[in-house]
Amino acid sequence: MSRLAFRAAAAVVGVALLAIYLTAALFVADALRFLWAARPDLPVLLALLAAVAVGSAYLSYRIGTAQILASLDGDRLPRDRAPDLHRRVDALAALMGVDRPELYVTDARTPNAFAVGGGPGGGALVMDRSLFRILSAREVEAIVAHELAHLEGNDGLALAMADGIGRALVGFATAIALPALLALAGLAAGSAWIRGRPGDRSGPFARLHRALASGLFAAFVLATLVARSRSRKRELAADDRAAEVTGDPIALARALRRIERAAEPSWPFAPLSTYKRTENPAERWLSTHPSIDERVERLRTKAESQGPTRRIPAGPSRRAAGRGRSRW
Repeated sequence: MSRLAFRAAAAVVGVALLAIYLTAALFVADALRFLWAARPDLPVLLALLAAVAVGSAYLSYRIGTAQILASLDGDRLPRDRAPDLHRRVDALAALMGVDRPELYVTDARTPNAFAVGGGPGGGALVMDRSLFRILSAREVEAIVAHELAHLEGNDGLALAMADGIGRALVGFATAIALPALLALAGLAAGSAWIRGRPGDRSGPFARLHRALASGLFAAFVLATLVARSRSRKRELAADDRAAEVTGDPIALARALRRIERAAEPSWPFAPLSTYKRTENPAERWLSTHPSIDERVERLRTKAESQGPTRRIPAGPSRRAAGRGRSRW
């Protein structure tokens, strides 16, 4: 194909791309104008937007909680199989004023415990069986208290709401900016083809498109960072609450350290593992949990300041429980 023929074909493609993108941008803009013209009064509109954001976040939380429990590869732990653990959960739940959660045990690849649900009904407390092999009874109790603190504060719902509302706000902003994004994308692609340089994205329209898209992505990242920061604060608050109700911060510190050691993989590609320690600021900012070192240091400081206390009656030792009916 001669150069002149190529330029003519490229120009036709560029004009077609420009027409397609601009038509789509006009269609979206007309739809937005229609919605804006049909809007209620501003206070009602803001209330509706807030209701949509909150409602979608709440629905996502409830669906996610149900999916977690439905997909859980574990079993309910009846009272006759672990009476001492149930007694400790009963005592902690009564002391903290929360509805008693259902207990589940699962076989995961790493030792872990988490709470889902909360509020009326009590939610569920899921614990991996390996925890009962690597932790003492007091350390298990400290982990249970930490998870009950999440249920007490309804942290799962609060974090889901914060994350959902942030994403909804970014979604609204993206919808408003969509006509401009489409128009700039069409102008960038169309002008590049018309100039006979289809792969060139250095023009002013392309730069404006990248700037607008980057701004929206930065807003999404900011919303994510705010939600993750809130999550880390709730983890520290749950540590403090567990130390308060058990009167034994060191037990929780020991439990966290033992779980960290047990979770560190021993296979050759361990540096690529999720459980590796990191000094990367971006990874720390995006983490839902503070570092184990930070949590352990805070708990040790708390133990030094409050002295020896004990609020929950001590039960049988892990060895004694192993000789009895408890089969963790």
